[in-house]
Amino acid sequence: MKLAFIIDPIAKLDPTHDTSVALMEAACRFGHEVWIAEMTALSIINSKAWGWLQPAIVHPVKLVDGKWQAPNPWYELRNSELQPLENMQVVWMRPDPPVTTEYLYTTYILDYIDPQRTLVVNSPAGIRNANEKLYGLRFGAAMPETIVSSDKELIRRFVIDKGKAVLKPLGGKGGEGILFLEPSDRNFNSMIEISTNFGKTPVMVQVYLPDAQAGDKRIILLDGEPIGAVNRIPSGGEFRGNMAAGGSVAQTEITERERQICTQLAPTLQRDGLMFVGIDVIGGYLTEVNVTSPTGVREIDRLHGLNLGEIVIKWLEAKVR
Repeated sequence: MKLAFIIDPIAKLDPTHDTSVALMEAACRFGHEVWIAEMTALSIINSKAWGWLQPAIVHPVKLVDGKWQAPNPWYELRNSELQPLENMQVVWMRPDPPVTTEYLYTTYILDYIDPQRTLVVNSPAGIRNANEKLYGLRFGAAMPETIVSSDKELIRRFVIDKGKAVLKPLGGKGGEGILFLEPSDRNFNSMIEISTNFGKTPVMVQVYLPDAQAGDKRIILLDGEPIGAVNRIPSGGEFRGNMAAGGSVAQTEITERERQICTQLAPTLQRDGLMFVGIDVIGGYLTEVNVTSPTGVREIDRLHGLNLGEIVIKWLEAKVR
């Protein structure tokens, strides 16, 4: 099997943390060909998606005293080759968010891959249609009380009514720009003005869930099925549990309520071609659906003694057979 990974510069990836590396490593372990490219290496030629693809070998990390240790060097590269992406059985779209104009244009290029020949994970159209903050609102019963607006007065009334709320930029990542709101904060109005670009940009405002202090659970779904989870716990006085915001990780189990949420999401995810997804759950409520470059695999593997990368590659082998 040939797999192409559209990723950020490989030298900037962390082999002990990045899920993209875990997936590439598993593919190499099973003897598959791994090719990589950055978004700028892609083109449309004669109405087909092409790319300067670079063969890569990714060497496995090892668990030493409870921590992942990577060999040095942890990857090998050979010369790039210009070829149709349809030469691959699988193409992974894995650059990190935010979803910039360049990111969107890349998904349009990937539309020119024949889906009968090559599986693109996740679907380019699915990624475009699934804003990671807004997509969860399709499953209202699973979400906490939420509004989306750029109207300061509407946001102010919501926060006053709920007492405490969390404001999220719709294009944010890794917890960036998320604010804790309560009416008594002297900066309350200013925070709304700045976040909404003075009423021009809508934001998401959710009722604050006190269970957030106990952790923000990341659950990895493969073809709609949960295959692993990790709990991300805020550190110090921080209210965000995101690993990028300094949160620590802990072993966890998937509850019955969380399995019900996954079951609720599965048909829509499958319909939209969102095969590899990370959902965030706080206190039994769905808060986000991560479809661009969901992470957490290395942490789940380390804490639970699993190898989710191998599970994914075996699923792909059966899928494209």
